Amino acid sequence: MIDVVDALPPADRRSAFANAPMGIALTTPDGILVDANPALCLMLGRSEEDMHGHSVLDQIHPDAVSSARQAHSSWIAASTRPMRIETRLLRADGTDLPVQVTASMVAEGRDGQAAHLVMIVEDITERKALEAQLVHRSLHDPLTGLPNRLLFQDRLWHALERGRREETPTCVLITDLDGFKAINDELGHPMGDLVLVTFAERLRSVLRASDTAARLGGDEFSIVCENTEPADAEILAERLRAQVTEPLVLDGRTISVGLSIGIGSVAGGDHPGDVYERVIREADDAMYADKSRRRRQAARQR
Repeated sequence: MIDVVDALPPADRRSAFANAPMGIALTTPDGILVDANPALCLMLGRSEEDMHGHSVLDQIHPDAVSSARQAHSSWIAASTRPMRIETRLLRADGTDLPVQVTASMVAEGRDGQAAHLVMIVEDITERKALEAQLVHRSLHDPLTGLPNRLLFQDRLWHALERGRREETPTCVLITDLDGFKAINDELGHPMGDLVLVTFAERLRSVLRASDTAARLGGDEFSIVCENTEPADAEILAERLRAQVTEPLVLDGRTISVGLSIGIGSVAGGDHPGDVYERVIREADDAMYADKSRRRRQAARQR
């Protein structure tokens, strides 16, 4: 597109510049703004006069300036092809704007025109929002909104890595709803889904900000507790059990569910690769042992 525009007569070239639907900036090779079209000014909420003579880096969000400067320096050293980067600009109102910038070097012309850069600036807000939605969906359970097994595994690994560095303990709780299959069989899957959603809400209500709850699948959930001693994890388990054993009133029905809980723990200081599978297996084994005890207690009471 840049080559096509440059080939136009000067008047047509100026018209294309002024009426282009995407932002266009003309700068010196070192990034000093010479001209900006109306679309770019509208994007940024700034006038061309305000930006003229300033570095384009002044329009970039402070958090993205370093990477943009590095990309520009590397490209200028070998600018035989257009440079394409994604970054964030800073609007006049202080909000940031995700954009894709495609820059091309225009060599010094025979008519005495100085070498300059042409930058095409495209607003990618919608694309970034869609990407964020897709990432969120890939890492979260669609029914409860909790992290899924994949994100649980990532959070646990990072918790163990932090525990290794700071020599702090990490605990994992694995839970399973008692009698959930009967709810699905007798009351139907929609009611079962409602039970799971309600349980997830109660689960969130007892967690600390540093805890991560996840749905591993079916009626199995897990909690990663950073910097937590086993005794504190036991207290959390009892709070959760007390919350869940309160009868659920759903669609006019009163439903009682129980909860089996197992806890695995790592003292801290160990490499995640040495303890990752062990702490999950320990929590899982403890949960099934708890479920067996509860079944035996229920059988004795009948």
